[in-house]
Amino acid sequence: MSSQTFQAGQTGLIVRVPEAEPAVRAWRERIDPSAHDGVPAHVTVLFPFLDESRLDADVIAALTGIVAGHRAFDLRFRECGRLPEVLYLVPEPAAPLRALTEAVAARWPEAPPYGGRFTEIIPHLTIAQGQDEAAADEIEAGLLGRLPIASRVSSVVLMAHDGTAWRERAVFPLGRREAAPPGRPDSVPAETT
Repeated sequence: MSSQTFQAGQTGLIVRVPEAEPAVRAWRERIDPSAHDGVPAHVTVLFPFLDESRLDADVIAALTGIVAGHRAFDLRFRECGRLPEVLYLVPEPAAPLRALTEAVAARWPEAPPYGGRFTEIIPHLTIAQGQDEAAADEIEAGLLGRLPIASRVSSVVLMAHDGTAWRERAVFPLGRREAAPPGRPDSVPAETT
């Protein structure tokens, strides 16, 4: 999620990466605004998403179907990458994450990735934002000995900002690894919290 000041009612879709927490937690807590507001180590699927006031049963059902249409997958983080003022872990492969973003954005074109500021979708796990090159170099050097990190992605989480912190609103399971029998959907209903 971006480094802006978050607003009550904003929502975002993320893939949690708990396996990265031991390596990145201390850095994120110091220099990633989303960590200060309760967002765990993650790769963003879509931010900003719809305002929380629009999250009705139809939206939840549509998200359930979209996410379930994608299979669970494994990620590895072997190296750091950089965007302007952002140091991040590079997820491999990036294609399943990009496909999730594209599917959700296609269903809700009024919620383009990155608010429409960037045209290229670059999946990433943010570690630090707004740091100079020397600080980013120091952080990266400290992380390299803790890589690679492996993670199994089996769900997408809908987060909502309540004006103070980010809260988990619903969890959408990805499709099962095995194929569903003909005529039977391969999905599990979303868990709402």
